[in-house]
Amino acid sequence: MAKKMLFVFNPKAGKGKIKTHLLDIVDIFSSHNYEIIIRSTQAPRDAYEKAKEYADSVDLIVCSGGDGTLDEVVTGIMEVDSSVPIGYIPAGSTNDFANSLFMPKNMIRVAEMIMAEELYHCDIGRFNQKTFAYVAAFGLFTDVSYETDQDLKNVLGHVAYVLEGVKRLFDIKSYHMKVSSEEVQVEDDFIVGMITNSRSVGGFKNLTGKNVDMNDGFFEVTLIVHPKNPLQLQEIMTALVMAEDNTDMIYSFKTRKLTIETDEEVPWTLDGEFGGNHSYVEIENRHKALNLYLQSSKK
Repeated sequence: MAKKMLFVFNPKAGKGKIKTHLLDIVDIFSSHNYEIIIRSTQAPRDAYEKAKEYADSVDLIVCSGGDGTLDEVVTGIMEVDSSVPIGYIPAGSTNDFANSLFMPKNMIRVAEMIMAEELYHCDIGRFNQKTFAYVAAFGLFTDVSYETDQDLKNVLGHVAYVLEGVKRLFDIKSYHMKVSSEEVQVEDDFIVGMITNSRSVGGFKNLTGKNVDMNDGFFEVTLIVHPKNPLQLQEIMTALVMAEDNTDMIYSFKTRKLTIETDEEVPWTLDGEFGGNHSYVEIENRHKALNLYLQSSKK
């Protein structure tokens, strides 16, 4: 009997590069005896709605797009408590999640890899009541991705992220925060915070540390203190560029769970999409909660 698949893709992601491979990808899935329901996303949250709708009636959900599309599908599945496996064909401009899992760059190869149906149980995150696949963040760099125009992002890729970020360095907003986890308790003014399960963020490799494992039950936390003078700013920039944590201006640690309290509402992003304004956040690692079809040389 044929198995059923929902295949949902964002036609605009990464200059619409899926379009040139669509027939080949569908052909690969069909040749493995899948009946395919195809949905080209028409609006934000479309992938989320479809994932929720089909989670319990298909054997597999494959999504293609940027990390935002992936986030929608993962969130939809988690919301209905489904353990349906997912396949991910990255097509965005940065694809941090895919790079972190050492996925092939070629879309056809990824489709073939998904059809090998090897399960990898990946950690994901809970952010208050929401779900994120690989990063929850606030501050500098983080609002960049949804303020940077999609077309501009396609043309410039990472450069767009960096330029937008650097433009703001002299006009940095900081947030006074109390951060609590088993490992670290700290109260300070922060300009950036990232809670990640990823080897790169915004295309920057090693920003989250050198030995990152995507299913060890831990998040990598990076918090950058507000620089009071150009020297401290330089110290931060150097540490980021060298990906070495030898400054008091950056807190980095691993944790399963943490809470962040602020006096004011802080805008957060989850996997590069707006995640709402919050003054209290509880973030927890959901160990191996995501069933992902992945063959990887370096699991």
